[in-house]
Amino acid sequence: MTQRNAALNVPLWRGVGAFLRMVKIEHSIFALPFAYIGLFLAAGGWPGWQPFLLLSLAMVAVRTWAMAVNRLADLSFDRKNPRTQTRPLVSGELSTGPAWSLCALTAIVFVLACAGLNTLCLILSPVALAWSGLYSLSKRFTWLAHFWLGSVLGLAPLGGWLAVEPAFTLPAVLFFLGVLFWVAGFDILYACQDVDFDRLHGLHSVPARFGLVSALHLSTFSHVNASLFYLLAGRAGGLGSVYLLFWLLVSSLLIWEHKLVGPEDLSRVNTAFFTFNGAIAVLLFVGVLADLLISGA
Repeated sequence: MTQRNAALNVPLWRGVGAFLRMVKIEHSIFALPFAYIGLFLAAGGWPGWQPFLLLSLAMVAVRTWAMAVNRLADLSFDRKNPRTQTRPLVSGELSTGPAWSLCALTAIVFVLACAGLNTLCLILSPVALAWSGLYSLSKRFTWLAHFWLGSVLGLAPLGGWLAVEPAFTLPAVLFFLGVLFWVAGFDILYACQDVDFDRLHGLHSVPARFGLVSALHLSTFSHVNASLFYLLAGRAGGLGSVYLLFWLLVSSLLIWEHKLVGPEDLSRVNTAFFTFNGAIAVLLFVGVLADLLISGA
């Protein structure tokens, strides 16, 4: 049976599951809390149901678009990488046709959701789609790909802010920079798993270019920057001691994350990548929300 026929014969519920696994839907926890940080901070509290739901829809759509484009762009490499053999496009659970259809659908949903927010969001929606989609090609020509990915997820707090106040403000920009360095830092850690594969196939990454030891140092440097930008963003946004407590907790988790991974032991990279960073995103949003609630009480 060909890969295409195998994909067509997959039951509907398994096909949906394969779609969700292809785009790693659970990783939405990285971006959504930061979008809500921008949304709630710009509104000074609850923004109302319409911007909340439209922003949520836009964020899920653009993230799904970006992940689907990435899986399609990297398919030839994923078929060669032992670590990625269970991805649905590689295993044959999904074919490329439905994946491209998903890209088209989510791009349309994203633009429509942005149109429902305000004119500036609509104008910027094609830029966000292009920037997040082009990231998928960045490893072919620059080791700065990790920072490009960081800038893609950094659009989350900017987008959240623009959903309420269509203007680029200092707190939103500082949160953008915080997310940029935070994502770059943990993506460098994640890329350490593929250092030999990247070198063999001419792909660019910090570990492949500079080695594991230097990559871990640069990851640490990135997370120090992320912590500082989160602190500055909270100050610029008028947040107080409650946010500061959560910022200290987040900074402690970043330190702990780097104690899990060393150049001789990469076995806990996935724990550092998903568990810790998912917690960091949620905790920072809870800190912002708690501070707004207490200060507004």
